[in-house]
Amino acid sequence: MTTQPAEPQAVGGIGRRPAGHHLLWPTLILLALLLGNLAFHHDFFSVRVRDGHLYGSLIDILQFGAPLTLVALGMTLVIATRGIDLSVGSTVAIAGALACGHISTAAHPGSAATMLTAVALALGVALVLGLANGFLVSGLGVQPIVATLILMVAGRGVAQLITGGQIITVTSAPYKMIGGGYWLTFPFAVLLAAALVALTGFVTRRSALGMLIESVGGNPAASRLVGIRAGGLLALVYVFSALCAAVAGLMISSNVSSADGNNAGLWIELDAILAVVVGGTALTGGRFSLGGTVLGALIIQTLSTTVYTLGVPPETTLVFKAFVVIVVCLVQSPVFRAKALRRRGTTPPRSDTTAGAAPQQQEVRA
Repeated sequence: MTTQPAEPQAVGGIGRRPAGHHLLWPTLILLALLLGNLAFHHDFFSVRVRDGHLYGSLIDILQFGAPLTLVALGMTLVIATRGIDLSVGSTVAIAGALACGHISTAAHPGSAATMLTAVALALGVALVLGLANGFLVSGLGVQPIVATLILMVAGRGVAQLITGGQIITVTSAPYKMIGGGYWLTFPFAVLLAAALVALTGFVTRRSALGMLIESVGGNPAASRLVGIRAGGLLALVYVFSALCAAVAGLMISSNVSSADGNNAGLWIELDAILAVVVGGTALTGGRFSLGGTVLGALIIQTLSTTVYTLGVPPETTLVFKAFVVIVVCLVQSPVFRAKALRRRGTTPPRSDTTAGAAPQQQEVRA
């Protein structure tokens, strides 16, 4: 008589699979918001071509949500390591201020070379800012929320110094292309954001990088014991977050052809954190979902569009948005759904991990 051993259980939650698909609820919430807008405006889903460009409410959601998607993309990897990056809003403002400041003082502001130099300058400074955050967190052991809060406060002042406290306006067709241009009838910002999301997904899921990030965030002690150098990974994710924020800053300033050091990227870090959480990535670190983050960013942007569609008064906009966010988080919460089903007298289905907690032995006759 022999026994068949049970399948090994996951350590630290990295190898477990949820009972339901993690993208189900964000998708349903996004569809509900879109259908709600359709109920008030019957042409909400209409997409038309004008002057060779696509226009429509859905296109606007994608275009205006592209910067938030990029910021949330970098935030996802930071949160996966049990960190947080509150400095992304300031990085957005600094990148836009540097780029527009360089273009406005260049001899040929409308040339492609000037635009490329401005972009390289903004990305280079963002790289330094990301390294500073990574050094404080991984090198000096400063708590991520404190380390990035320093740049959040100081960075906004740096952006104001770059712009001189004024709004810098530029006229550059190549620079306008980044956030407000079109390519193959589609907004270039959307294509750029999609390319960066796809590239990040390929690198993190087709190599060991994603697993290493999840290991550091899921169980730092165990990852250290197996020889994973967490310091380099932590510095890498903060650099990546800063670069994503810089590209978002270029998009925002390019779309309006100006840089505002005071208001550009203001509170975008909070929307990015919310998009990551709504997408299914836990603030406790470990497993992350890039697809869920994209859906979360689209939910936040759709919610902002819904506020204008429904004609919500400006003084109650934040209250309305906060109420909807609370409902979204409750709907996504497994604990809340379990309690709601229990009150209705329905027993919630057992998850795969619960059902398989006790090893089962199966007798095999010779």
